[in-house]
Amino acid sequence: MTSVQLSHARLPGHDRLVDLAIADGAIVDPASLPADAERVDLDGRWVIPGLWDHHVHFTQWAIVRRRLDLSGARSAQAAAHTVAARLHAEMAALEPLIGFGYRDAMWDDEATFELLDAVAPTRPVVLLSGDLHACWVNTAARDRYGLSEAGVVREDEAFALQMRLEKATAEDELAAVSEAAFAAASRGIVGIVDLEMGGNLANWTERMTRGLRALRVRSGFYPAELDERIGAGWRTGDMVPGTDDMLTIGPLKIITDGSLNTRTAYCHDTYTGLDTRGVLTVAPELCETLLERAHAHGFRVAVHAIGDAAVTHALDAFAATGARGTIEHAQLVRDMDLARFGELGVVASIQPEHLWDDRDATERIWPDRAHRAFPFGALRDAGAALVLGSDAPVARLDPWRAIAAAVTRTADAREAWHPEHALTRRQALAASSPHSHLTPGSPGDLVVLEADPLTCSTAELEHMPVAATLAAGAFTHRRL
Repeated sequence: MTSVQLSHARLPGHDRLVDLAIADGAIVDPASLPADAERVDLDGRWVIPGLWDHHVHFTQWAIVRRRLDLSGARSAQAAAHTVAARLHAEMAALEPLIGFGYRDAMWDDEATFELLDAVAPTRPVVLLSGDLHACWVNTAARDRYGLSEAGVVREDEAFALQMRLEKATAEDELAAVSEAAFAAASRGIVGIVDLEMGGNLANWTERMTRGLRALRVRSGFYPAELDERIGAGWRTGDMVPGTDDMLTIGPLKIITDGSLNTRTAYCHDTYTGLDTRGVLTVAPELCETLLERAHAHGFRVAVHAIGDAAVTHALDAFAATGARGTIEHAQLVRDMDLARFGELGVVASIQPEHLWDDRDATERIWPDRAHRAFPFGALRDAGAALVLGSDAPVARLDPWRAIAAAVTRTADAREAWHPEHALTRRQALAASSPHSHLTPGSPGDLVVLEADPLTCSTAELEHMPVAATLAAGAFTHRRL
C-alpha cells in the first residue's frame, strides 16, 4: 500500500495548520512515514473524516443515472408529454422505455394507463416513482411483465417489477456502477450501506475482485436471503475475502410499510380525507420473528418504517428481541416513541433530503401531524444516535445535500420548516462520518475541502467543493 503525507491542512473551525499521514491504509503519526511517502501540500485546505451514505440502492442509482428523468413533471399529463418526446427521439427503439422520479402526491390529475397508452400504444413503458414504492405502467408493459393491472402498481408488485426489468449487459452494468462509484467519491463519500435488492453480495464481490475499490461497502440483504447468510456462517461486519477489507456483510433489511407519496406509510391515524392508515407490509409478529432470528445469528437489522405506527411496531420488535440496528427513515414519530430509540440503542437512519421533496406533500397529506415529521432535532434531544443517508436513487447520492437539508430544513426561499428539528452543522457532519476519525490507528478515510463546512455560506455547504477523497489511504478523487 502507498503512504502519503498531507501537509498544511486545517480542521473545520480552526486556523492552525496540521499535518496528516496515512500508511498501510490507516492514519499514522507523520514522523513514522517512510522516506518515499508521497507528499501533498494542501495549502490550508480543510480536512474532515470520510463521509458515509447509510442508505443506498446502488445498482438502481447507477442505472437510474441513465434513465429518463421525470422528477420535474408537475402533472401526469406533463409526465406523459416527456415520455412522448423521448419516444419520438427513439423511433426505432423496441426495448421498454424506463423512466424515474415522478411524484404524484401533489398532482391534480391521475396517473392512468390511458395517458401512457395514448403516447405509447405498443412499446412497454415503466415509470418508477421517486420513492420507488410505485411503478406507473402502460398496457404493453402490463402484458410484457404479467402484472395484475395497467396504471399504477404499488409496494411488493412494484419492487418485484423493478428487480425484473431488463438490465444492460454485465459489462455495461459494471461500467455504470464504476462511474457512479467515482461520482460518489467526488462528493467525499468513502463508504455506503448498500440495501440493493437481489444478488447484492455476489455483485459487489465480483466488482471488487475485478478491481473496483472506490468505496467501502456494507452489503445489506433481505429476508429471502437470511437462510443463505446463516448457512454460509456470515455475521454482520464480516470482511469478504478478496476485497481488501473494502466489502463487509451488512444488515438484514425489512420493509414494514410503504411511503408518504404513495399514501402507504402506516400510521396510527387515518390520512386526512382518506379512509386509510396506510399499508403494513410485514405483520408485527413476523417482524419480531425475523429480528429474533437475525439477532441470534449475529446480524444487525435495518427496519424500514416511515409512518408513526410502523415506527412503533419496529421499536416494539427491537425491545422484544434485543436486536441491534437501525430504523430507516423514521419520517413520522410519535412523541412517546422518541426516547425509545436511545433507550433501546436503535439508530435513526435518516435521509434529510426527503424533507425537501416531501415538505409540501406532508402538509397536504399529513397536515395535522406535520410538526412530527422529519423530527431530527427531537430524536437528537431524546438521546437517539443519528446517521445520514440519501436513499439514492430516491434522492441524489450527495452527502452535502443531506447535510444542508438537515441544517436548513428548506430548499427554497421559504423559511425553515419546523426549525426546532434542525441539526447543527457539527451534528450533521458527525452523523455523516461516524465510522471515520482523524486519529492514529483509524482507517485512512478522509476528505479535503475547499471551504470550511462550519462557517461557509449555505449555498457553498450544499454544493461543497471537494478537492480530494481518500479511502483506505488511496485517492479515489483528486483535484489538487
